[in-house]
Amino acid sequence: MLDSLWSRGGGRRKNVPPAARLVELDILSPDLGSVFADFSPEVVCHHAGQHSVSISNKDPKLDANVNVLGLLNVLEAAVEARATKVIFASSAAIYGNPERLPIDEDSPIAPTSPYGITKMVSEHYLRFFKEEHGLDFTSLRYGNVFGPRQDPNGEAGVIAVFIGKFLSQSGVRIDSDGEQTRDYVYVEDVARANLQALRHGSGRCYQIGTGARSSINQLYRALAGITGFEAPITWAPRRPGDVRHSQFDVTRARRELGWQPAVELSEGLSRTFASFATPDCARV
Repeated sequence: MLDSLWSRGGGRRKNVPPAARLVELDILSPDLGSVFADFSPEVVCHHAGQHSVSISNKDPKLDANVNVLGLLNVLEAAVEARATKVIFASSAAIYGNPERLPIDEDSPIAPTSPYGITKMVSEHYLRFFKEEHGLDFTSLRYGNVFGPRQDPNGEAGVIAVFIGKFLSQSGVRIDSDGEQTRDYVYVEDVARANLQALRHGSGRCYQIGTGARSSINQLYRALAGITGFEAPITWAPRRPGDVRHSQFDVTRARRELGWQPAVELSEGLSRTFASFATPDCARV
C-alpha cells in the first residue's frame, strides 16, 4: 500500500490494517519506480489523487500535477514493474451537466471543473498505455462515495461533513438552493466493484452508483431524523464547477462486472453515522 497521507486528503495511518505494509510516499516522487519494483504488483489499484472539485477550482495546477502527472508516474512505474492491469478511480465529474438522466457510459463527456478535466484526461492516458504498452485497465466512474472513515473536516464528501456538524451540534452550509442532486454510493459497494474489476472489465469504463439521486436538502432531512437535531443552515452561493444533477445507469457494470449496489442510502447513512458517533471516529 502506498499513500502520501496528505493532510487534506483524509488518509490516516491508524486505518491501515496491521497486516498491510504501508509506504508513505507521494505518487509524484521519483522514487515511485523503485517502490513498484520492490512490491512487483500484478494489478495496481490507483485511488491516489487530488479528490476535491473545490480544491481543483482554487488550484488547478495542483490538481493537474497530482491527477495527471502523478498518474503518468504510476503508469510508467507499473509498466516497468511488469504489472498487467490498473484499476482507476474516475468520477461522475467527467460528464459535467448531463443532457439527460440517468447518465450511462456513452453520455457526452463535458467536464465543468479542473477536477473533472483531469479525470477525463486520465482515461485517455489509460487507453494510450494499453495500446502502446499492453497495460490493461478498468476505469470505475464513481458517483458520490460515502461511508465510515471519510474525512469530516475536508472539502469533499458532503455526508461526512454534515455528520461531523450534526455530531458537534453546529451549523451546516448548503450551497445554492440545496436541490442539486447526486448519486450517493456506499463505500462497501465501491470496494466490491474494485474486487470485480480485478478479473473483469478489460479496457472498459463503468458507472459505479446506485441508479438513484438525492438532493442536499434530502440528506439534511435524513440526518436530522437520524440525530434528532436540526442543524442551523447557512445558505451559500453555488460553487464554481458544481453540476446541478447527477444520476447513474449501472446496467453495464451489472452485465459485465457482475456488480450491483447492495446498500441503500438510508442504510448507508445509518451505518456511517453510527461509525462517526464512536469515540475513535469522534477524534478524527
